[in-house]
Amino acid sequence: MATKPPVLDSDFKYIDKKGNLLKSRTELAVAQMLSFLKQDYQYGHKITLNDMKTVFVDFKTQQGLIEVIDSDEDITKYKMIKEQMPDTKIMAIGHPKYVGQLKELDEIMFYDAKDPQTGSIFLEDPSFALDFAHILPLVEKCSILHGHTSSVMIELVGQMKNNLLIDFGEAKRIIKNAITILDHKFFINKKYLKNEDSSHYQIAFEGPKGMFDLQVPKDTTYLLEGEATVENLSTEIIKILAPKLPSNIEAVGVYIYEGYNKGAHIISNITKP
Repeated sequence: MATKPPVLDSDFKYIDKKGNLLKSRTELAVAQMLSFLKQDYQYGHKITLNDMKTVFVDFKTQQGLIEVIDSDEDITKYKMIKEQMPDTKIMAIGHPKYVGQLKELDEIMFYDAKDPQTGSIFLEDPSFALDFAHILPLVEKCSILHGHTSSVMIELVGQMKNNLLIDFGEAKRIIKNAITILDHKFFINKKYLKNEDSSHYQIAFEGPKGMFDLQVPKDTTYLLEGEATVENLSTEIIKILAPKLPSNIEAVGVYIYEGYNKGAHIISNITKP
């Protein structure tokens, strides 16, 4: 029996909110964190070293440079910048396989264990798949009843304790329970609700494809504040997740893929009493 080839990081396309095509998930995480902190950045910043050699640093911010170390070439580049431009503020982040080789440098960043550390984790799992039906009366192509199977990825951001944000097993349990609430549901903007009884909603609207008048069971219908877009579904997942997460989680990011190579990403701060 033929086996499927492994899915590699290089098989995915990572695009930040500015439209930059990034090289890895780590770079995407850095871009998301900078955006979350409202820090403007330039991706692929060009630097001319003292020996006139040109190199490109992954991120330039107002506070300094960030280089994601993914290869031996990145290590060489990082060391060249540190040696030839000692006044330049630069930090490295990446896989321990490579970053560990920079420990001989005094300038490599370190964490003060007495101060809280902000960190983020992301979780993808086949059990996070979401099957749903929806109607978007404002979009001609999507103004009829149709469905999707969407994969979901969750990012959690907050204060770490003992270098741990949240146990992956606990996070997976919370996320799966939240997604189960929305799985196999029909989503529709509540403004199209015309009537209801103890067991059914009456949904009616005039759309590009004509007049729709549907009677749908309450237990399989999910009324939304706003249109049933994947952006709005991301927001709804955050609303469900937020009260279930530990108090050290300060923000949640939700990715929902709708079809191939397209989807939505929403990240939101969490305010808890």
